[in-house]
Parts: sequence; C-alpha cells; structure tokens
Amino acid sequence: MIKFHIDKSEHSNYIYKQIYETLKGFILEHKIAAGNKMPSKRQLSTELGVSINSVATAYEQLLAEGYINTIERKGYFVEDIAHFIHDRSPKEHNLPKHLRETFHHKEGWLSLSHITTDSSVFPFHEWLKSQQKAINQHSLDLSRITHPQGPYIVRETISHMIALTRGVTCEPEQIVIGSGTQPLIHQLMAIQPSSTKIAVENPGYSRIYQLLNSLKFQVSTIALDKEGIDIREVKASNPNFLFVTPSHQFPTGTIMPISRRVELLNWAALGEDRYIIEDDYDSEFKYGTDNIPSLQSLDQNRRVIYVGTFSKTLLPSFRISYVVLPPKLLELYRYHYSDWIQGTNSLHLYTLHYFIQGGEYAKHIKRMNQHYNRKRKHLIKELRLRFQDKMHIKDVPAGLHFLAEFNTSKSYKEIDEKAQQEKLEIYTIKRFLLGSEVRYSTNIQLVIGFASIRQEDIAEAVDRLYRVIC
Repeated sequence: MIKFHIDKSEHSNYIYKQIYETLKGFILEHKIAAGNKMPSKRQLSTELGVSINSVATAYEQLLAEGYINTIERKGYFVEDIAHFIHDRSPKEHNLPKHLRETFHHKEGWLSLSHITTDSSVFPFHEWLKSQQKAINQHSLDLSRITHPQGPYIVRETISHMIALTRGVTCEPEQIVIGSGTQPLIHQLMAIQPSSTKIAVENPGYSRIYQLLNSLKFQVSTIALDKEGIDIREVKASNPNFLFVTPSHQFPTGTIMPISRRVELLNWAALGEDRYIIEDDYDSEFKYGTDNIPSLQSLDQNRRVIYVGTFSKTLLPSFRISYVVLPPKLLELYRYHYSDWIQGTNSLHLYTLHYFIQGGEYAKHIKRMNQHYNRKRKHLIKELRLRFQDKMHIKDVPAGLHFLAEFNTSKSYKEIDEKAQQEKLEIYTIKRFLLGSEVRYSTNIQLVIGFASIRQEDIAEAVDRLYRVIC
C-alpha cells in the first residue's frame, strides 16, 4: 500500500501535481520496485481522499514521461529505471563562484562608452508603423524559415541604400545578413583553410582579434601610422585576409586617405587569394563634410569584403549586420551554408525594409548626425575647459567616439579603479592593444564615446573624469 499525505490547504500545489511528484520520487528512489503494479485509480483516490480525476491526471503524466506503463485490463506497472550515478564531490549542486553573475542597476553611473547609442531619440513611433506594415504584408513569410542569407527584398533594399550612401557596388545576392559582425566573420572565416594568414590593425577591435585566435588562425597585428594601417608591415606580413576600418579607424579615429586606400587595393590585387575586410561600423556619422566613399567602391578586382551594421544607427539590441561577399567567396559561402537557418529576427528585417523604403531611415540618420554633433562639440568644449593643457584630443569629425590623451602620473590600473569609484564608464586604449603590453608613460589614452551621455550630464561626467585622471 502506498501512503502519503495530500495538502489540501488554499495555497498548496494542485492535488494531481502532488500525487505525480510524490509517486515519481518513490519510483526514482526505488521505494516502489520495478514491475510492481500500481494501485488502481479508484483505490488510490479512496486512500488519499481525492477525486479519481486527480489520480488519473497524475497517472497520465507518469505514463507520458515513462515512469509507469500500462497493460490493457491489468492496470499500471512501474518501469525498470536505473539508479542515478551521483557525483560524490562536495557542494555538487552549487554553481562555482567564478561562474555566478550579479545583476544590479548602475544607479548614478554616467557613461562615456563608445559602444552605446542614444535610445532616447530613437523614432519608435515610425519604427512601429513600419513594423505593422511588415506584419500586414509578410504574415505568411513570418511563419516560415527565411533564406539563409536573409529575405531577398531586405537584401535588395540594403544593396540600393549602400550604393547611394557608401558607393558600394553589389547585387542583393552578394549580401549575407547576420545577427552581428562577429557571427558573420565567424561564418566566413570558419570555412577558410587552417593555413590562412590574417592581419588586423593594432590598436583595433579586440573582439574580432579574439575570435580569429579562437579559430586557431595565424593572426598578425599591424601597427598604424598617420594614414592608417602601415602598408609596409602589411606587405611584410603578407596575409590572406586583412581587417581594416578605413573610414574611421577603430579606435584611433584616423580616416584613411585615398593614397593609402589605393596602395592597399593594389597590394590585394597583386597576390592570389588576398582579401581586405572593410569594417564600415559607424561611417554614417560624419560632421562638417560629406561621407567618405567606402574602400569597396574603389575596388576593381573584387578583393574587398564590405561589412556594415545597423547597431550604431538603430539600436544595438536589434542585432542586424551584413556582409557583402565577392562572387568567389559567395560561391564558397553558399556551398557550406545552403542549409543555414538565418538567425536574425525576420520581423525586424522586414520592418527595416519598410523603414528604409519609407524614407524614415534617411531622416533618422540626418537627425542623429545633428544630435550627435551637438553632443560631441559640447563634450569637447567641456573637456578643454576642464583639462586645458593636460589633454590632447584627436578631433576627427566622424563617428561616435574620439581619442583623447591625458598627461597624468596615474597608471591604467589606477585609472580603471578610480573610474569605478566615481561611477564613470570609460575605456582606455589598453583594451584595444592587441597582444601588446602597455608600457609606462605619463600619457594615458582614452576612447571617449558621446552617444549615450545626456547633454545635461556632460559637465558632471567631465568633472568625474577630471577626478579620475588628475
């Protein structure tokens, strides 16, 4: 006879759930032996003082999960389930301390991060109108798995847009949409031979550098000169893939002149299987002059892989980026990823299509250029007033960050620790020195972003920065 107590109080679990959980425990602990017949539903309901329906529901769940089986006109029987093997190590159910996460709202913090954007002025109303149109027009498409490279009409819209704004020459078929630059680069590089040699800018984008190293490629770091990546070091390294950010070098902000661009393109054209990956991450933001055409727009030999993103112009959380592949690499991509399931939110992609087509994207970019330029000028003015001759700003009128150099006796470690105390989010150049040690210097370099800081908080942020640096 099986005996246990059913809690019928107001706040107790459902009765069928109590029966199910208790019987499951008995079976797993082998308190009811394998092959034993279970009490009939009527018998157990009488013993427990509950309805037959509650027992029946519990039995059906145990049956569905394989704890019991049924033989017609004979009843329910316990399945033969092996004992669990238990790891006898102490604290076996505790998550190791170094894997735990702590979440807390950063109350009172101010940010000079280069990563964020200003969501306070995002045109949510217009975006939602485009989203409703996407739902109305593509309800059937939204119920299906889309093309591995993304919906064709979205790729077509992007190809037309970047032809107008960045001079990029491509067909919609050459575009691959992904949920960020990292996943796209991972896909592309994962299908290259293990002997592939890669070179990246130093300082540069540390996440891509770490990704390439994790794929076990031979990765060289190339220093910069006043025109961008050092062409002499590029030739000496002789990579198959060269990663560059020519329109606004990350993180120094250098804009690569036409002379260096031609040199790079000629270098790529003169070798077998040489490609330049152009990361055009924030080229939409240019203050005072027109946008500089992309490197890809100058390429006559199909050696440039153009990478674009909407993370800076829309919201980073939308996770929409894209890559434009030369035909040879597109063929290789399709061979390996014909069964790939597109990972970007299809509703966001169709919404983006209508947001661009309706002219809202262009209006948004124009507004944000003016908005960010005001904040940029305000921040630079406050910095110069506060630091005076203790600071030099590399004032490149482009992008969402600039490089500033400060004269201080503090180390990078001391700067980071003091910034935590002051509740100020900042990033030093140390984060972007790839495979290099920071040598002691009286000059500290910071990558200062201005996208998310509110106009009214700029003065306070500069005061905190002064206390951090000086």
